[in-house]
Amino acid sequence: MCVCVCLCVCVCVCVRLKFPSDLQELKEMAGLLRFYNLEHSGFVLLLFSSAYLYKQAFAIPGSSLLNILAGALFGPWLGLVLCCVLTTIGASICFLLSHFFGKQHIIRMFPERVAQLQRKVEENRSSLFFFLLFLRLFPMSPNWFLNMSSPIFNIPLAHFSLSVLIGLIPYNLVCVQTGVVLYDLSSLDNVLSWSMVLKLLLIACAALLPSALLCRYGNTHREHKDR
Repeated sequence: MCVCVCLCVCVCVCVRLKFPSDLQELKEMAGLLRFYNLEHSGFVLLLFSSAYLYKQAFAIPGSSLLNILAGALFGPWLGLVLCCVLTTIGASICFLLSHFFGKQHIIRMFPERVAQLQRKVEENRSSLFFFLLFLRLFPMSPNWFLNMSSPIFNIPLAHFSLSVLIGLIPYNLVCVQTGVVLYDLSSLDNVLSWSMVLKLLLIACAALLPSALLCRYGNTHREHKDR
């Protein structure tokens, strides 16, 4: 009997659900999932995690809306942990898919972007992790493109995954906390205000500081060696 009820719930939810594309759809989905979460929390968690990993693994835009949804469903702290873990796993899957199947296609589709990013990576090879961390913390970085293109530049998976896990914490936190007050929102433009963007930029610059210091130390060390 319980199995039949669960199956009916799964079918009903899946029929009515789709990825949200605006604030109204997001609020409707949050209300629906909150209702089912009361009795079927495991199913809702599985459904959310699967949808999140699907978007991340195939570089589909819209993960910020799922971050907000996580805050509405799971609260600020569990939602943050869940988003950080799922972002890291999903981005790593995207990295591996690109590594084994997609590198040539990405180079062909985005030749200028790939060349530009490759120059930056080579310039910061001596402090690669801090540079990757800066890219993740920088609020304007195209994370979907970083996930797909990183294997092209021979970036180690460990460096890549750790930079995603740490670097996206501030952004995920902003989105998840927004989800806690989802029903008070009048516009998604309120998620990243200018003051919040400025704070994220300052954090990104702080992450780039160790990279600049390492580069300067390396140049000084080479000059002394040449003498």
